[in-house]
Amino acid sequence: MTDFNAVAASWDDDPAKVLRARQVAEAVRAAAQLTPATSVLEYGCGTGLLGLSLAPHVARVTLADSSDGMLEVLGRKLAGGAAPNARALKLDLTHQPLPPDRYDLVCSLMTLHHVHDLDRVLPLLRAALVPGGTLCVADLDAEDGSFHGPGAGVHHGFDRAALGARLRAAGFGEPAFSTVHQIERVVDGATRRFDVFLAVARAA
Repeated sequence: MTDFNAVAASWDDDPAKVLRARQVAEAVRAAAQLTPATSVLEYGCGTGLLGLSLAPHVARVTLADSSDGMLEVLGRKLAGGAAPNARALKLDLTHQPLPPDRYDLVCSLMTLHHVHDLDRVLPLLRAALVPGGTLCVADLDAEDGSFHGPGAGVHHGFDRAALGARLRAAGFGEPAFSTVHQIERVVDGATRRFDVFLAVARAA
């Protein structure tokens, strides 16, 4: 399991992470049909790479995470004027209630596989949306556990059909899946590629 507080300061130093966020942001912009009036919640924002890429195209962005270290890095970006229409929020929906604001778009990038209690969190993400709002979730396709390694305590990616069923049970319409990125990692001395999907679902 990644200690996100420990890696926060150097998170943005990895060009692969920056590229991943940029490519996913482009896919989210196309799928969600953003307008200057759109309100956005990014859940599990980390240092804000995804949400800050979306900020110039929308009205407001709330960047939510549970890691103090990540939020500290994000706070410095916001204090430096990275996005005047963005704000940071400490939030862990596995333990906290949903804040009162509602959004046109809820998005996340490589967050869902770290969420143990999906049956609690997915309905809360649905409740965070206005009627007809859009969920855009980017995460790993199902894999054999090599991505994080033994004992990581995370979901080993997601089977698209199974995740689609969970999204429908949480109050979303039929999700559409597409592959938007590949992550390269060296596993047992060999380079492997792990697909990242984007799931797009409307609030039913």
